Amino acid sequence: ILMTWIKRVAYQRRLPHNQIKDASATLLVYGSYGLDVYTADSNIDAVCVGPCFASLAEDFFIVLYNMLAGRPEVSGIHCVKEAKVPFLQFTFDGILIDMAFAKLTVTAVPENVDISNPSFIKDIDETSWTSFSGVRVKNRILQIVPDVKIFQELLQCVKAWAKRRGVYSDLFGLFGGIHLAVLAAFVCIKNPGGSLVNLISIFFKTYAFWPWPEPVVVEDGAMPSLPPLPPGTRALMPIRLPSIPDEYCHSNMTTSTFNKIRSEFRRGYRQTQLCGPRDEPGSQGGGITWT
Repeated sequence: ILMTWIKRVAYQRRLPHNQIKDASATLLVYGSYGLDVYTADSNIDAVCVGPCFASLAEDFFIVLYNMLAGRPEVSGIHCVKEAKVPFLQFTFDGILIDMAFAKLTVTAVPENVDISNPSFIKDIDETSWTSFSGVRVKNRILQIVPDVKIFQELLQCVKAWAKRRGVYSDLFGLFGGIHLAVLAAFVCIKNPGGSLVNLISIFFKTYAFWPWPEPVVVEDGAMPSLPPLPPGTRALMPIRLPSIPDEYCHSNMTTSTFNKIRSEFRRGYRQTQLCGPRDEPGSQGGGITWT
């Protein structure tokens, strides 16, 4: 769909025939789908990456919108233009898609474009840079965790816990997927070689007694200095993203949601201490149950 779209845009721009023929766009995913920790009810977060001649206002929000709206697999499509990262939201074949837009200073975008390559991201606009934030964080996390499979398993466990205990909703000032991903990555990096059961126990012990509002910083010493903490109540539980430039996970946290999360960390710590001895590596019992 994106390849058909971008060639149509190139044609409408009256580009030379060879540029129309070579025009290309691609799709990069991040979030739970990009980290391979999705469930049956997960949505897909993606970035449509277009070339320099494509525009957000006209080509993405009008041309691509109309193409998608006309397809039988697509329903509920609408534009979210006022968000920090503008995006199209729609359901494709039963799966909810949040798709942002970024453009590079090239006329043809490789299918698996490496956005860490300076030659690709040179001189891109601020909106495109912000749209790439989720992809940059996803890529960096997968690069720095010592064991990707163990990290994915830990993240799946803590997401299940957060949903069962009612602390998974960044819209309401609780955790979003990115918060849990960074917290899980921090535990994995600090405890390389740990089994899943041990890491779950360490996860709750770490954050039940974390000296908030001291920020969680995944890559110590990666940068000469940390950016200023977000203003107001957003500094209650600061979690720094492992990306450049330095930035924190966006949060709508309030004092009451902070207290709720902290109490659940401590409850989880108590439970893992009680049932931990039964959960030796390789055991079939699995004493930890999110109730």
